[in-house]
Amino acid sequence: MSDINWNDYSLETQAIRAGHKRTHEDEHSMPIFTTSSYVFKSAEEASLRFTGQKPGNIYSRFTNPTVNAFQERLALMEKGERCLAFASGMAAIMAVGMGLLKTGDHIVCSRSVFGNTVIMFQNYFSKFGIETDFVDLIDAAAWEAAIKPNTRFLFLETPSNPLTEIADISLLADIAHAHDCLLIVDNCFCTPVLQRPFELGADIVIHSATKYIDGQGRCVGGAVIASDEIIEKFIYPYLRTGGATMSPFNAWVFLSGLETLAVRMKAHCDNAFELALWLEQQPSVAKVHYPGLPSHAQHELAKRQQSHFGGIVSFELVGGKEQAWKVIDATQMISITANLGDVKTTITHPATTTHGRLTPEARAIAGIKDGLVRISVGLESITDIKNDLLKGLSS
Repeated sequence: MSDINWNDYSLETQAIRAGHKRTHEDEHSMPIFTTSSYVFKSAEEASLRFTGQKPGNIYSRFTNPTVNAFQERLALMEKGERCLAFASGMAAIMAVGMGLLKTGDHIVCSRSVFGNTVIMFQNYFSKFGIETDFVDLIDAAAWEAAIKPNTRFLFLETPSNPLTEIADISLLADIAHAHDCLLIVDNCFCTPVLQRPFELGADIVIHSATKYIDGQGRCVGGAVIASDEIIEKFIYPYLRTGGATMSPFNAWVFLSGLETLAVRMKAHCDNAFELALWLEQQPSVAKVHYPGLPSHAQHELAKRQQSHFGGIVSFELVGGKEQAWKVIDATQMISITANLGDVKTTITHPATTTHGRLTPEARAIAGIKDGLVRISVGLESITDIKNDLLKGLSS
């Protein structure tokens, strides 16, 4: 298997086969290498590995065969050169910042990113003299106007959380590169099954593997995919020193998740599309946010940029927060949790959970209204999902 050029194979095959280097035991399934350290054949070999003159495992904080297999597989699926795995999606974002930024640098970031990402840039990077300007995700002119001579990168999620707005990745890549900046895309919602940011001009792709890559809500992890130069020069040194390491067990779980990712994403998309159409017909729903709907402002862009429309649906209720909480609390089968990407359908109230640490003013600017509900549509019967929601919607 190790001699196969996996670039010659499709994503579905890469997701199942790539990255596994069979041991002398000839195992069929990827093993978990639960070891903290590795034995060297001699003092000289130890020295050569530590200095990077000879490839091989050194210490599981930054080299582990199970983690390496996950990294190789995800990099292939994203059409990227190299991937590094981290303890969480937020650890992956932190690694990019710590690796690329220095005092006096500037970031342009979408307003429509995960609330903790906003807080990291605004409250913590600012302590080190790094400034961040937040702009409207879909306003290309605002992105360009916000760039300064010291801007290091542009950062965005597309589709956005939770309003599913779609950024034109190619356009923003052109803007970033014209100003000698990097474009960083969080591809968590789409995964490489639905969207390939590198093919659209992105320089770095970030994942929270906790979401669709796992797919069953078992483990927390993150990943950064970029060119070998960016990884080797900026990100890997931070991982080796900082220790935000993905555990071998979690990497093994994510490898299993990747094996079924393509079929799961199709099923998520099919259920989400049907649910979005149904929600548009409900009298108590003021607006539905889903890129697959013709009513979505970036519907045509989503059709060009993605192979399908994703598994996240959000909707605004006429009665504001009170009605949103009633709908959520009336559900019996659907899980009330802020996690997403699970085979189990989940529901949350973004204004008081995922974006609850933002100021009311920041939420208003980002379009996070009190009546907004977000659903990560799972793989249960779509009829059962509708009936569970109907308990609250009909009241």
